[in-house]
Amino acid sequence: MGLQIGDIVPRKDIRISDLKRKTIVVDASNIIYQFLSTIRQPDGTPLMDKKGRVTSHLSGLFYRNVNLLLEGINLIYVFDGKPPELKFKTNEKRRESKDIAREKYESAKKKKDIAEMRRYAQQLTKLGPEQIKESKELLEAMGIAVIQAPSEAEAQASYLCKHDKEIYAVASQDYDSLAFGTPILLQNLTFATKRKTSSGFVFISPQIIELEKVFNTLQISQDQLISLAILTGTDYNPGGIYGIGPKKALNLVRAYKQPALIFKQVEKQLEEDGKKLDFDWKEIFELFKKHPVIENPSIIPPKLNEDKIKNILLEHDFSEDRVENQLKKLRDLKELKKQKGLKDFF
Repeated sequence: MGLQIGDIVPRKDIRISDLKRKTIVVDASNIIYQFLSTIRQPDGTPLMDKKGRVTSHLSGLFYRNVNLLLEGINLIYVFDGKPPELKFKTNEKRRESKDIAREKYESAKKKKDIAEMRRYAQQLTKLGPEQIKESKELLEAMGIAVIQAPSEAEAQASYLCKHDKEIYAVASQDYDSLAFGTPILLQNLTFATKRKTSSGFVFISPQIIELEKVFNTLQISQDQLISLAILTGTDYNPGGIYGIGPKKALNLVRAYKQPALIFKQVEKQLEEDGKKLDFDWKEIFELFKKHPVIENPSIIPPKLNEDKIKNILLEHDFSEDRVENQLKKLRDLKELKKQKGLKDFF
C-alpha cells in the first residue's frame, strides 16, 4: 500500500548503466511481491513446479538479479522483521481486499475472462514464510548480501542509505523510504525493460527520486513530508483522512508548517463536519522519525555458491541448461573482477 504521494513528487528517468559501480539497498519484500504479482501465466496463474509450488519469486530473483550484477551493480537485500502494532489495521484491510478479489476471480473464471482472471489473481498475491526463506537462501547463494531488519525493511534500508556513504539508493516501488529519510529512492530497478499493454509495448526506465529535490520542488521539510504522508495515508493509517488528497495535503502542510499546527487545523475542520481524527498522528509521526533499526549491521557479501543455486532451482524444475547459462555469466563476472580488481570493477 505505502504512501500515497506518487502524483506530486519529482522524478527523473535514468539508464541502468548509470548505476554501474553503485550499491543499492533493496526492500526485499516489496520487490519479491512484485515478482510474485507480475511473473505469471496469461490467466494470472503464477509459475509453479510439478508439485504445485509457486516459483515466480525464484525466477524473478535469479534472472533479474543476474542481469543487474552483470551491469556492475552491487546489491544488498533487506527483509522485514516484526511489523509495528499499528500495521495490523493495514494487514486486516489487505485480507478484506483479498477476499473480494477472490470472489471476483472465481466469477471471471466461470466466464473464462482471461484478462479479468489475471487482474484479480494478481491481487491475491501472498508472500509467505517459505518463500521468504527460499528467497534469502537463493540470494546468498548468488553472492548477494542479506540483512534481517528488526522491523520495517524500508526504515532499515533508508537508515543505511542515509548513514553509509558507500550506498547510493534504496530500491522500492513504494514511497515510504522518503518519509524514513532516504536521500535517493530508486524505482523500476527490477522491472522488465518493456511491458505489454492493451495498446502495445511500453518501455520502462529506472527512475530516481531525490529527497532534496522533493523538498525544494514542494517547498517542504522532512517533518512536513511525514505529515503530508499521514494526511494522505500510510501503512499505519490506511486511507489517510477522508477528503484530503495529495494536493490538498500539500497546501495544508505549506500553510501550517509545524506538525502540531497542521493536525490541529485538520482536527478543527473534522469537528466542524461532526467527525473526529480516528488515529494518533503523533504515534505514526514518531514511527517514521525513530523506527527500530540496526545501526551497524555486518554487510559482507557471501561467496557465490553454484551448487546451492542449482539445488534450489533444479528442485523446483528450472531448466538446467538455462540455469547453467546464467551461472556461466556469474562465473565469467567473478573472473573479470579478479583480473581487473574489485575497486576497478565496482
